[in-house]
Amino acid sequence: MNGDVRDVRPSTLRRLAMISLHTSPLEQPGTGDAGGMNVYVTEVARRLAERGIEVDIFTRATDSQLPALVPFAPGVNVRHVVAGPFEGLAKDELPGQLCAFAREVLRTEAQFDLGHYDIVHSHYWLSGQVGALARDRWGVPLVHTMHTMAKVKNGLLAEGDLPEPQARVIGEEQVVAAADMLIANTVDEAKDLINCYDADPGRVEIVHPGVDLEAFRPTSMAAARARLGLRQDAEVLAFVGRIQPLKAPDVLLRAAAELVRRDPALRHRLVVAVIGGPSGSGLEHPEALAELARSLGIDDLVRFVPPVRRDELVDWYAAATLVCVPSYNESFGLVAVEAQAVGTPVVAAAVGGLTTAVVDGQSGFLVEGHDPVDYARVFATVIDQPALRAALSVGAVAQAAGFSWERTADATLAVYERARQLLAVEASR
Repeated sequence: MNGDVRDVRPSTLRRLAMISLHTSPLEQPGTGDAGGMNVYVTEVARRLAERGIEVDIFTRATDSQLPALVPFAPGVNVRHVVAGPFEGLAKDELPGQLCAFAREVLRTEAQFDLGHYDIVHSHYWLSGQVGALARDRWGVPLVHTMHTMAKVKNGLLAEGDLPEPQARVIGEEQVVAAADMLIANTVDEAKDLINCYDADPGRVEIVHPGVDLEAFRPTSMAAARARLGLRQDAEVLAFVGRIQPLKAPDVLLRAAAELVRRDPALRHRLVVAVIGGPSGSGLEHPEALAELARSLGIDDLVRFVPPVRRDELVDWYAAATLVCVPSYNESFGLVAVEAQAVGTPVVAAAVGGLTTAVVDGQSGFLVEGHDPVDYARVFATVIDQPALRAALSVGAVAQAAGFSWERTADATLAVYERARQLLAVEASR
């Protein structure tokens, strides 16, 4: 395990097959199964293409009208693979389509000259199953990024959430065993791979995800609030992400209700913004969060905003007094880094990658557990002390500056080179 991967450009790497089976890079992050992984895949693919590598992203077609090939960016193509019904297939039903998906991926590669792809990079365990087959058939290395892990999620379940099935656990163990190299987002994730999945420490590299520092940059709060129609004296508490128990947006609502209970005068200027759409087990009760707001007596304070374009998302980050990320588990926490890059402090759960993304007391605050009273206490501290918020804002920008997709791409290239070296050694035995 090494957290200091050298930025070495593998000079002979020409083409990369990236597999993102269950969620397309063309989908809007924040709803369905589209989230941080979508951002990760698209941003890394863009940066790799800028370094002269052709990238094909294979994803399952969810609409019969989708073209088989969609140019996404210079040097990056999205290939839609037909596997199962186009619509109405839940993620937990996708394992039944792995064979069909893998067959079509192999058929696509067979149209080209031998040795068309130099490496396979799969994302999430479903893609890893396909990547392992492609690795063996094509004779190229497999690099895998887990993004989330069933054993970790099951150990940190939100109340009312469903545990990941044993089939996923077994599938993840198989992918970990098959991969030539595993990319972990953080030290904690690397430890989970080694301790929970018996990954070889020598085949695990730590590569932090990044943030687009040109798009997410310090932005005027006053201007952003004017564009969004928010009062200038408002206290805006924002949640950004998929609405599901894992992400715990209910913690924000309960904490907001506690704030108002403690200080009724705050009600006239408090805004709770929930930006995102139902996902995962949250799809079973899409109105649950709105019903909770009504039961807490704060439905007049809560704004439910569907997933938005990047420029409007920047405005929501900038308009917020703070951004709350109360997840039960996060492999990294892209929302936290994006918000900090804009200059907004983050109040996050002290779990997983969020402890890497947020520096407690400098760029925001980390909260142990998920007790709304604890979050309300931290919210009040930030709201009541403008000078503290200003200092946290400066710290947030500084913290985010340490993450960029350019660094992520360079470190990923070094992992690819390491995987190729390992495979060459195995082939020579």
